Amino acid sequence: MQSNSAPQTPRAAGAFYVVVTLLSWSTVLLFLRALNKDIDAWTANGWRYGMCAVALLPFLVWRLKRGTVPMRILTAAIVPAIVNSLGQSCFGFTVYYIDPGLSGFLLRVAVISATIGAFVLFADERVLLRSRLFWGGFLLVVFGSIGTVLFGVEPITGATAMGVLLGTTAGALFGLYGVSIRYFMRGIPPVASFTAIAVYTAAAMVGLMFVFGDRGGAAVFDLSALGATYLIGSAVLGIGIGHIFYYKSIAMLGVAVTGSIIQLAPFIGAAASMVIFDEPLTAMQWVCGFIMLGGGWLLLKAERARPRDTDVEPRGFPVEPEDAGDPCSTVALESALSDDSNTLSFGAIADESRHDDAVSASGRV
Repeated sequence: MQSNSAPQTPRAAGAFYVVVTLLSWSTVLLFLRALNKDIDAWTANGWRYGMCAVALLPFLVWRLKRGTVPMRILTAAIVPAIVNSLGQSCFGFTVYYIDPGLSGFLLRVAVISATIGAFVLFADERVLLRSRLFWGGFLLVVFGSIGTVLFGVEPITGATAMGVLLGTTAGALFGLYGVSIRYFMRGIPPVASFTAIAVYTAAAMVGLMFVFGDRGGAAVFDLSALGATYLIGSAVLGIGIGHIFYYKSIAMLGVAVTGSIIQLAPFIGAAASMVIFDEPLTAMQWVCGFIMLGGGWLLLKAERARPRDTDVEPRGFPVEPEDAGDPCSTVALESALSDDSNTLSFGAIADESRHDDAVSASGRV
């Protein structure tokens, strides 16, 4: 019997996962903003991903040795890791030029690259092209994001212009990252996929830290206890919880809708930044933030109305339907068969491994 506190349907689960992802990613820029006077971006990125890699690498090696994930994961994770590393490098520098609120809004261009990529590669997502609800929500999110930038207090010049460029580039890359996860990692369990991508990204971030970071990253040892807590919190929420639950929400809601819902993160982050860092928001920025909220609601309605059993023939594109064995359908199946709620922890990684062992023993993989 399922617990009453657990999500009862795949769509309810999808809503749960995307909300947790949204709240986790709303806090990351706040942590990095609090650290930007103490350590440089190369050092912050290197230590954040380095800590996650140290924790996750043993699980990846263990599962590879036990044969519960295919060896092709080592090559399949390369492209998503490259995209993620480029996006993360730009992302880490934005709060050194502009405030967290504006940084977060600029990252929302991810909805454009994610949606274009999803429509090109995935037949089931393309069904939404015929949905007025989807396009209404999509346009509200896009124009709401643009408005929050244009109606800000500071003019977009000088260092601010550099921050705008970095934030916009990071957003576009993160949108492509979400698409690349689903396209390249299909058939591989989602937590294992995340682990491989995180380890590869960590190798890139730590390497860049050694080359470009203050004292090769040693500046982190000068942080106060509070600063160290901020750094660890940004890693756990932004990389750990945020990414794994992002996989789960993609599985339940689809990559285009998930990417669009995450557009609400800057609204939450900007409100918190106004309180914590005294970053002002104009009345029009608040209006545009609520427009984004309305767009997110329409996107969820469009997803609920999307036909689930589509049979679209590929026409000039490498199309793979969602249920063709990609990590999205894998995690949906695992959620249905699991005894528990697969809460995010290292225990959840071990639970997923035990589940894979049981499936393998029964002859289904």
